[in-house]
Amino acid sequence: MTLDQPYSDESNPDKQQRSVLVTGGAGFIGSHLVDRLLAQGDSVTVIDDMSTGLRTNLPQEHKLLNVITGTVSESLGSIDIDVDVIFHLAAAVGVKLVVDEPIRTIETNVFETSEILRFASLHNTPILLASTSEVYGKSTAIPMQEEGDLVFGATTKSRWSYGCSKALDEHLAMAWFDREGVPVRIPRLFNTIGPRQRGGLGMVVPRFVKAAMNNQPLVVYGDGQQTRCFCDVRDTVPMLLDLMGTNKSIGLVVNVGSNEPITIMELAKLVRSTLKSKSTIECISMDDAYGEGFEDLQVRQPDLERIVSLIGNRTRIPLQDTILSIAESRSIGIDN
Repeated sequence: MTLDQPYSDESNPDKQQRSVLVTGGAGFIGSHLVDRLLAQGDSVTVIDDMSTGLRTNLPQEHKLLNVITGTVSESLGSIDIDVDVIFHLAAAVGVKLVVDEPIRTIETNVFETSEILRFASLHNTPILLASTSEVYGKSTAIPMQEEGDLVFGATTKSRWSYGCSKALDEHLAMAWFDREGVPVRIPRLFNTIGPRQRGGLGMVVPRFVKAAMNNQPLVVYGDGQQTRCFCDVRDTVPMLLDLMGTNKSIGLVVNVGSNEPITIMELAKLVRSTLKSKSTIECISMDDAYGEGFEDLQVRQPDLERIVSLIGNRTRIPLQDTILSIAESRSIGIDN
């Protein structure tokens, strides 16, 4: 399967046009998903309150696209069509937002997810609920396995509110699956990156790319020895589609991403060399970056055995190519 081919779907073998609802569809990952759905001929309704998404991420006019601006709970009542498939990506995202606005983070993630699951239950609509590697909290069990324990810090630390809220989303989704049979899939996304991702929300790669393009210092938080596994959004989206396209994924939590680690310091050096930048690399403490007492994980690496068994290995785009794609999109004004 190439990146341009439509996903396989056991429930839609004739590839008939379907009505797809994408919440958070104007966001970074959501907009790439919408592009793919439209390209394969699906009719797409997007719900997005544009709090972190951008209307410019989506086609301004498309006969198969309907964009509703508002929260999920505000907007579901205005949908007057039968929905065949739901992708729920709407969430409060970004470390900076989570630390600065914990109330918004918790209420958005839990309440809006509750509403979309109840909506899906009305017609037993297949739903993919995007979760995050943040649900592992500060687990030190590496690689991180879907059935492993989740380890969070104290409730007095807002840093953990995002992971806790998404873990509650997962519990809620699994309850709807167990008790009502709603066909739920839950991908846990690990450090998805690419064009349209916004560094202002605390995302490290676009932040580094922007600085490198301007020959400004690349600011590393902490000592830079934290390791992460980055996955290009153009690899992530086909995996989401393939997970939705196989009945074997129903009722499962599935890690989605790459398992090739790189330290943040190595990442900074790679961005600088790839973009032939004259930037220096500077380190500041986590306390200076996010406030006193902020805890960061030293290692975040997924076990990918489950996703490989379901849909095979889907990561193909090298990190260096992703860096160049982000730089190119910034240079023509796509990213903000």
